[in-house]
Amino acid sequence: MPELLARAEYLPAAQQARADLVLLHGWAGSSECWRPLLAALRRWANVTLIDWRPGADLADVVAEVLTVSPASAVYVGWSLGGQLATAVASRAPQRVAGLVTVASNPRFLAEGSWPGVAAAQLAGFQAGLAADADGTLRRFSALQSRGCAAERALARQLVAHSRGWDAVALAAGLQWLAELDTRSLLPALACPQQHLLAEADALVPGAAHEALCGWLAGVAEASVTVIPGTGHALPCAAPGALAEALYRFAVDTAAVCEAAEAAPAAPVSKQAIALSFSRAAPRYDSVAALQRDVGKRLLTSLVNESKSSITLLDLGCGTGYFHPALLERYPGAAYVGLDLAQGMLSWARERHTEHAAWVAGDAEALPLASGSVDVIFSSLAFQWCYRPDLLFAELGRVLAPGGRCFFSSLGPATLQELRDSWAAADGSQHVNDFLPPETLQAAADITAGVRLTLRSERIVLRYNKATELLHELKTLGAHNMNSKRPAGLTGRQRLAAMVQAYEAWREPAGLPATYDVIYGHLEKL
Repeated sequence: MPELLARAEYLPAAQQARADLVLLHGWAGSSECWRPLLAALRRWANVTLIDWRPGADLADVVAEVLTVSPASAVYVGWSLGGQLATAVASRAPQRVAGLVTVASNPRFLAEGSWPGVAAAQLAGFQAGLAADADGTLRRFSALQSRGCAAERALARQLVAHSRGWDAVALAAGLQWLAELDTRSLLPALACPQQHLLAEADALVPGAAHEALCGWLAGVAEASVTVIPGTGHALPCAAPGALAEALYRFAVDTAAVCEAAEAAPAAPVSKQAIALSFSRAAPRYDSVAALQRDVGKRLLTSLVNESKSSITLLDLGCGTGYFHPALLERYPGAAYVGLDLAQGMLSWARERHTEHAAWVAGDAEALPLASGSVDVIFSSLAFQWCYRPDLLFAELGRVLAPGGRCFFSSLGPATLQELRDSWAAADGSQHVNDFLPPETLQAAADITAGVRLTLRSERIVLRYNKATELLHELKTLGAHNMNSKRPAGLTGRQRLAAMVQAYEAWREPAGLPATYDVIYGHLEKL
């Protein structure tokens, strides 16, 4: 039996969390099968992806799944994962707000009048597994992808998902398929349940729809639905239809968390950030002295990599200024520059035409595969991320084991002189808010599989006049974008009052502007 039967990856909702979902893959599968749904699901749900392996005892696996799952959630199981999810719902009804099975037969083998896979066919898979495991996995994946679009490509993808399974787990899973019968559990479940079948499924016969409907007749909170035009590999082949079905189930049943709290609104919207920095791109580097200085300091903290070739992510790459230095630090690395602002990316793409991939994306919802990045460099970008729980969950997800993220950000004491001077002038919000290091550390501490260390320093710039600072901030695109900022243009009188108040800060070297710089090192364990 494997030492660990279940491992979880928690992905918090990108917007208001209306429910918690736990997603369980099938035999010889992987949590990767759910990736095509995540963008849609995380708009309204916290998602827990579980990679599990069958042991000798179903109860042991159920116990481990419950150990790594939220206190209450909707459990969604594909294929054999549907039977596992049903067992979880039966074992711990107080923990299960709803059950959804996907292309799953509660009795996989045909038995009497119950439709299923013929016993001889399953026995053939068991014998084939012992003689030719790779060939058996290919044949099984071909059956899963039959009836789906792009069958061959999908079959190859499913084979790739099986790579984490050893011979013992594969054999145990086939034995589960031969023996498990969760039909008797379904009518007794206390939670709402929905069973989603695929119209062209080669492993769950079409007659299963009628059989399940008859079996659950009289169960008020049970439904059986057929998704048309697809086969057994529903999560990979029809992610849009499946995501919509899950949303409707959550909305239409008591599975939606009644006490769900809306995520606090970010003081600065992502749209405002992207637009402001896109507009600033052509002139950004002309005034980005501090940004260059902090980035160069961050470069000195990078460590050598043992791998001969790595994937390097420049997160919040801006104009691509650090592209040459990063490739010099990691020769031969596959460089990916990612930024929220399309204008910045266009500028970077024109200036750095070789050895780079430029990608638009949000650090709190990265458009990158799990475990695909070895090193992340991010200088003065994370201060615009107001959901550090999402940020560190995403960093932990895309980093390969042993991967590292080196970042700099800004803390709440940034531009404190300007903030206080505006407060003296009119009491309104004129300086962007940034999160303190304690908030970053707390968010990382509750993110599984990562370790964060932080340090801070204060950097003070000097100006002859306060208006020089304002002009620089506007040119950088880092001017006041706070949603609580005063409406309309700032009047001359208020501006003059702020300038006068700022004079109280004057020193012999000029007017100070403090930057509260936070440096972080995040390691994927």
